[in-house]
Amino acid sequence: MIDGPESVDPAWLAGVRRIGLTAGASAPEQLVRAVIQHLHDAGASAIHELDGTAETITFALPRELRT
Repeated sequence: MIDGPESVDPAWLAGVRRIGLTAGASAPEQLVRAVIQHLHDAGASAIHELDGTAETITFALPRELRT
């Protein structure tokens, strides 16, 4: 896990041909894009964004919070 582009250790990228990057739903899009840009600046030649899985699960509010 990393907190942002500054957390990427260049040694992790030495000799690496492919990198997988995932982010949780609470990760700000701006932060994810900054990490992608950092990887590109570090030499990533092709970036492919894959579609995630659409989730349809919903949770009801606890009774105490319903009005």
